[in-house]
Amino acid sequence: MNSSELDSLKDISEISLEEGRLWSASHDEILGGWTTDVYFVKTRDVLRKCNRLDVPVVAEFFARDPGIFAGLPEVLKLLSGRRLSMEAIPEGTPFLPKQVVLRITGSYSDFGMYETVILGMLASSSGWATAARACVEAASGKPVLCFGARHVHPAVAPVMERAAVAVGGCSAASCILGAKFAGGEPKGTIPHAAIIVVGDTLELAKVYDSFLPHGEARIILVDTFKDEAEETLRVARALGPKLQGVRLDTPGERGGVTAELVREVRWRLDIEGFKKVQIIASGGLNPERIQYLADAGVDAFGVGSYIAHGTPRDMTMDIKEVEGRPVAKRGRLPGKLENPSLQKIDL
Repeated sequence: MNSSELDSLKDISEISLEEGRLWSASHDEILGGWTTDVYFVKTRDVLRKCNRLDVPVVAEFFARDPGIFAGLPEVLKLLSGRRLSMEAIPEGTPFLPKQVVLRITGSYSDFGMYETVILGMLASSSGWATAARACVEAASGKPVLCFGARHVHPAVAPVMERAAVAVGGCSAASCILGAKFAGGEPKGTIPHAAIIVVGDTLELAKVYDSFLPHGEARIILVDTFKDEAEETLRVARALGPKLQGVRLDTPGERGGVTAELVREVRWRLDIEGFKKVQIIASGGLNPERIQYLADAGVDAFGVGSYIAHGTPRDMTMDIKEVEGRPVAKRGRLPGKLENPSLQKIDL
């Protein structure tokens, strides 16, 4: 049990917040139940008064919409060391509406207060993984990089990008901590800001090339000041075989990245002998646009908002057994619902 773990309603009144802190919860606060809904703490007091707090129960978790299951490792860390039996479908497994994705068996006192936290972990990560998987499938084997950190609160950006890479199938992430959690290194080039401050794409590209470690990809943004095809050739002629790719991020005010633009850039690169230079597209991409641009010749994709704004899977927890007796609220089926994909987990 965490030293700061809430046990009763009285503990909430004693919480004091450090002046000037950020509003996101610390790890200890999450583990201590400080981000749960207050009624689950009240429940502890009520059940304790009824001598029912330690009653053995079975709880099942399901989503209202289909998706890709993610977030389980955080749930296991949350409940680590408790006398619980758990079954879950593996991370990355597709699930159907109302299909049981997680089952917890044990004393209600050991996990009931964390219902809010568990549901939030699974809902958010599964939503991000589902959106990422849709992009990866639309790319048909071409790499998809997650650039979503700027679209969410920094406290959850690593959680989002870890779900996108480790579960959703993205090839890499730009968020440093998210990439590390997914077992890789962060990937990314340079922003428009760097080019604007320097004042010229080619000058920036030369400096960038001069200090990058050997073996790291030279990929240059080519839509900042000049026509994308013109800028592409300027950079390709200067960097020669060291240039691995150019990134098209044309803003919507100029029509965005189109199939015609991609084909022209590809054509001009090829006729000048730069056939190995890849074209990377980014900027407001979704599965439909990814497929459209993949067919036009784009080699890789940077996706931000579509993954970051992936709809959380609306998760629910139901108590299905109390002291071995099947029970359920009205409208739900009493007792455990079978799912052959559930696997026993060691805490």
